Amino acid sequence: MNRSCRILCQPLFVVALWPIYAMAAVHPEPVSRISVVFVKPERFTDARRADFKPNYDATLDAITKFMEEMGDETIPRDMNLDIKVTDIDLAGNFEPWHGPQLDQVRITRGLYPPRIVLEFRVIGPSGQVVRSGKRELTDLNYQLRTFYPMDDYLRYEKDLLRHWFIQEFSDLKSNELTFRRTEL
Repeated sequence: MNRSCRILCQPLFVVALWPIYAMAAVHPEPVSRISVVFVKPERFTDARRADFKPNYDATLDAITKFMEEMGDETIPRDMNLDIKVTDIDLAGNFEPWHGPQLDQVRITRGLYPPRIVLEFRVIGPSGQVVRSGKRELTDLNYQLRTFYPMDDYLRYEKDLLRHWFIQEFSDLKSNELTFRRTEL
């Protein structure tokens, strides 16, 4: 009886699971077109203090998410973007000489602009490198022009990255639109 149940149940089991397998084949997990990698983040300018480790991981996650969103907006759908971040210096700095109450407070002054060092590659539809380079992003006037809410901890860094994405990649989207118009 046990053997006969196995013989009969196996085909029924396969038939029952077939729709799940078919859906997985038709709708595979989307692969991200935008890749953000932090190279040795423990050596980043703002990662040197051990007591910031939990918050710093959340900061890197937020920066990754923002870069992926910006890349999705500015890079044409048929291209991929690989970014390697080699250093991050968040806007502001700690001034412990003001006393123990301010030891954990980041003070934003013109002396401490945000700085992000990165390398990037835009890969075209046929696998060719369309654009690549190394950039050191910084803005000495960062306090004068931010479009993000004042309670966003990374508002200056996001503004710096948003400006870079638009300046660096906006022509790729316009080339894509021009190509599609001539194609039609």
